[in-house]
Amino acid sequence: METVRIDKWLWAARLYKHRSMATRACAAGHVKLAGETVKASKSVRAGDRIEALTPGGPRIVEIIALADKRGPAALAETLYTDHSPPPPPPDPWMQVERGAGRPTKRDRRRLERVKRGEQW
Repeated sequence: METVRIDKWLWAARLYKHRSMATRACAAGHVKLAGETVKASKSVRAGDRIEALTPGGPRIVEIIALADKRGPAALAETLYTDHSPPPPPPDPWMQVERGAGRPTKRDRRRLERVKRGEQW
């Protein structure tokens, strides 16, 4: 096997839960191969670099091996190398200590200012 449809590979690599989700992502322009949006029928090879907007967030992967059938998660991890940037650190204002109760009016206003990008 030298080439595989991109929607099949995305599904086999477990970037999308269903093959139909991978197909819809390609149709919506959320999947890019070498910087260009592709259709679901585009063939991919080992060494190709894919940028995909997945339900878990944006992913940048490089294909190492091909698969057209979905297997165990351990096997799916061996199909690609992940070059995705790490997720941004959580905003301390967005985290509320457990058991702290409802925010006061002052806390709520501060939170709204932080969301708008203003200084508090």
